[in-house]
Amino acid sequence: MGNTVAREDFEWVYTDQPHADRRKEILAKHPEIKALMKPDYNLIWVVVLMVLAQLTAFYLVKDLDWKWVVFWAYVFGSCISHSMTLAIHEISHNSAFGNSKAMWNRWFGIFANLPLGLPYSISFKRYHMDHHRYLGGDGIDVDIPTNFEGWFFCTRFRKFIWIVLQPFFYAIRPLCINPKPITRLEIINLLAQLTFDVAIYYLWGGKSIFYMLAGSVLGLGLHPISGHFIAEHYMFLKGHETYSYYGPLNWLTFNVGYHNEHHDFPNIPGKSLPLVKKIAAEYYDNLPQYNSWIKVLYDFVMDDTISPYSRMKRQLKGEVKQE
Repeated sequence: MGNTVAREDFEWVYTDQPHADRRKEILAKHPEIKALMKPDYNLIWVVVLMVLAQLTAFYLVKDLDWKWVVFWAYVFGSCISHSMTLAIHEISHNSAFGNSKAMWNRWFGIFANLPLGLPYSISFKRYHMDHHRYLGGDGIDVDIPTNFEGWFFCTRFRKFIWIVLQPFFYAIRPLCINPKPITRLEIINLLAQLTFDVAIYYLWGGKSIFYMLAGSVLGLGLHPISGHFIAEHYMFLKGHETYSYYGPLNWLTFNVGYHNEHHDFPNIPGKSLPLVKKIAAEYYDNLPQYNSWIKVLYDFVMDDTISPYSRMKRQLKGEVKQE
């Protein structure tokens, strides 16, 4: 149980990420994929319904015993909160209103953020675009764990704790790896969130606030959906940087499991990524893939060769343009 893993550093690579070249090759062979590069207007209504569902839940839990507040925070709140973070992921790619209405997407992201309890949407967009442009980029891509995470969380028990604390590390990692000046939109995101949280507390009290915040923290920590954090880019097979998941939880996560497809075509909404896989099946069918995020979490903890160090990392060259 306490055996340390063999890996003592990241997997440093000196080649470009594979997604840009594969995108060019697929578009040359399947130009019809360009027709999928358009907004998913259904996303707007799905997000509105999710916000309304959480508002209803805030009202329903206000008079419950605490044990039931905790129960529903994990069973229902955690699922919808994690799903909402992935709706915000879609919105960060301008999937709701399209690239021509970029600011509409930013405002809509702030709205979608409200039932999470903590400001997230605007900052996520800034760092996530860097993740796509500079996948694995040292000092740029904050999806890569810190050296401390790789060094310390090196036993099965510690890796389990690391999974539980995922929301904490995702929150502080940007401040350690790539701090950026605060923008006006981030301040608006913060003020809107504080106003919403105060209103919920005033209307329905502390149990509703606890349900909201606990659901967000639990949903991003030890939770089946959180398997996607590890499944996407942790190197379970040497030489493979990105992995797709084709299991049923894609229904709750806007197809974020189609991750090779997403990195190849980040301007195609999640709704259409299964079509990308179907059209260009010869490029995706033989890539390593998962069918269970729960198994990914289990294997990450129990496999002594896998740790937070199991990521490909690049030393970037030339000019770096960040969000």
